[in-house]
Amino acid sequence: MLRKVVVVLLCSCLSFSTLEVHAWPSQKSREEYEKQGHIIWEAKTDQPIMALTFDDGPDPTQTIAILNVLKKYGVKSTFFVLGRRVKQHPEIVKKVMADGHEIANHTFSHAYFNAGSTSSFIRQEIERTQLAVYEVTGVKPTLFRPPGGNYNDRIINTAHLLGLKSVMWSWHQDTKDWTHPGVHKICDKVLKNAHNGDIVLFHDYVPGKTQTVQALETILPELQKKGFRLVTVSDLIRQSGNQQKVNQPDNHRAKAKHVVK
Repeated sequence: MLRKVVVVLLCSCLSFSTLEVHAWPSQKSREEYEKQGHIIWEAKTDQPIMALTFDDGPDPTQTIAILNVLKKYGVKSTFFVLGRRVKQHPEIVKKVMADGHEIANHTFSHAYFNAGSTSSFIRQEIERTQLAVYEVTGVKPTLFRPPGGNYNDRIINTAHLLGLKSVMWSWHQDTKDWTHPGVHKICDKVLKNAHNGDIVLFHDYVPGKTQTVQALETILPELQKKGFRLVTVSDLIRQSGNQQKVNQPDNHRAKAKHVVK
């Protein structure tokens, strides 16, 4: 009888451990994450400032073309890079930095994290990109954007523990430029919805011919005519003055729109 009890208890413990390991991560509302200061979709500010962001690069053709347009209008932006592309095109990353722009983390392989993604996998994707950027620039990013804007507690907490603030984008400022919607539609999306504190989503790598470069030639001067200053995400956060600081990791760790349910 005692042996049966022991076996039952062992099985219960193993089952409980399995549930812990494979437990689905919880998720909060956007408002709760914003209150924590762990995610930003846009800045709350009365100042006429916006941040333009570019995902999925670097690319030797598209990124360079975008950099040229940004330089033409004196605009600074934030580039959310993929670690594998950083390794392929380190010279482009150096140019982005040299031009005064901000480099941020967009995972190593553009992994779409979901509820089944483990903390170790998420951490690996983020840390590999941190290392790739550091090896090229000597600086580690402080901002992170999960591909697809997917988020839950596990994703956001893993990034936070690695010293990274998660950055999404204003829901009314998703240009969907990767779908090739047409230059006019990209321009309209940004210009007709421009508000103080917006974070705009573009891509500096899309399959096929990009429409983003041509759209920027219209968007940048028009936003400037409206009085907007276009800054990096970090500058947007600093100048808005109402976002909590990102967690600073311990020394041994320093030396990672859509709720995933």
